[in-house]
Amino acid sequence: MKQSLQLKFSQHLALTPQLQQSIRLLQLSTQELNQELETLLQANPLLERADKIEEPLEIPDNFIAAPVAPEPSVAATPEEAPRQDEFGGDDYFEFGSSSGSNRWEDSSSGNDDDNDFSYQEAVSLSLRDHLLGQLKLLPLSERDQTLSMLLVDTITDDGYLEQSLEELADMLPPELEIDMLELQTALKHIQNLDPPGIGARNLAECLSLQLRALPPDTPYVDLAIKVAETHLPLLAARDYAKLKKLLACDDDVLREVQQLVLQLNPRPGGEFSKITSDHYIQHEIVVKKIKGVWLAHLNDEVVPKLRINQLYAGILKRNRESSSQYLMSQMQEAKWMIKNIQQRFSTILRVSQAIVDRQRNFFEHGEVAMRPLVLREIADELGLHESTVSRVTTRKYMLTPRGVYELKYFFGSHVATESGGACSATAIRALIKQMVSEENPKKPLSDNQITDILGKQGIVVARRTIAKYRESLQIPAANQRRSL
Repeated sequence: MKQSLQLKFSQHLALTPQLQQSIRLLQLSTQELNQELETLLQANPLLERADKIEEPLEIPDNFIAAPVAPEPSVAATPEEAPRQDEFGGDDYFEFGSSSGSNRWEDSSSGNDDDNDFSYQEAVSLSLRDHLLGQLKLLPLSERDQTLSMLLVDTITDDGYLEQSLEELADMLPPELEIDMLELQTALKHIQNLDPPGIGARNLAECLSLQLRALPPDTPYVDLAIKVAETHLPLLAARDYAKLKKLLACDDDVLREVQQLVLQLNPRPGGEFSKITSDHYIQHEIVVKKIKGVWLAHLNDEVVPKLRINQLYAGILKRNRESSSQYLMSQMQEAKWMIKNIQQRFSTILRVSQAIVDRQRNFFEHGEVAMRPLVLREIADELGLHESTVSRVTTRKYMLTPRGVYELKYFFGSHVATESGGACSATAIRALIKQMVSEENPKKPLSDNQITDILGKQGIVVARRTIAKYRESLQIPAANQRRSL
């Protein structure tokens, strides 16, 4: 055996801390990014928000920084240490200011208000508070008031009382000597509150309560109550022949009864459990048509405005030799964060504009004009990896004149056409939805008929695919859509 030394060169990809941070920030939603920033702002004194600071303090030229005890942190390597000319200059460090963000080139758009089609849903009053506020106005005894409040606390977000009165009675202390009649009375008080149908124990009771709250002279309300309480399964199954026989009525009367039932709300408490501000979707991109061209623009409200703390930057600049390694590493981390956030929003904007360029027919004509699009198409054009485009389009949203859409919405599979082209799955869904909305309600289109109609338009699609798309749109089968 003979020992020898060999020199070998090889290449491998190393994920530096800066690259790892860039990848992580790219996949975060806007809300998660803000949470990440708040954590970093508290931990790193070198980083601050440019929109929430006062004028920087003046630092005397003869100021000598007191020694700072090193804290646990990843120290910057010599290659990563800031250069001498990188410590100053707000223009280099600040990102997100109005001077640095891209603006519409159309001078006439200066007065445009992005909020013209903005979206926000918030609920200021809970269902419980709404009901308790009404109970306090009723002339009830203290005992009845307490029992009614107890029942309110058991009502679900949809407005139903899922626990039976017997179960609730068993849960109460025996020494209170509460009988079923008292609980039934308390429930009646709740069921007379707004919104109608609240406190029901099942769907039939919920609809019946709403019908009984209508004016007594409402046409056919008695028949509607009978359907709600007794014949809901038949109405759901569209068994009109049997319903007409049981109600002893003709088609016209049954049609009026059906419309009366269908206008009721099966979730009376639903209005109080909508999306709150904690689940508010913030859009990163705004799309507008400027001089005949669809353009994507960053939403300035979600772009963080960050900068280096000038007080600490001045200290490091004047006392480079005596500055602690801890402050140097914090400076580098702050610079990394600013650069990576800038790169994050720049990448989102580039991908968004590429999507808009390819889907401009969607913005002009709607879903029926959506073209097939895959991640690789955008990745190849922009010189990005598919995984990067996937991260950019996940949980990032675009505000358009047609509504708010996740960027991933604009990607989809395709179906071949007879001419050799392709039609996107989104466009086919839109066509199915359009055909169903325009069909004869007495003779709804079957999946086979929809397949034949699309085939005549040159779109080759199987019946099972039509059924899958129809179900994804929550459109019932033909026999369930039939009406009088």
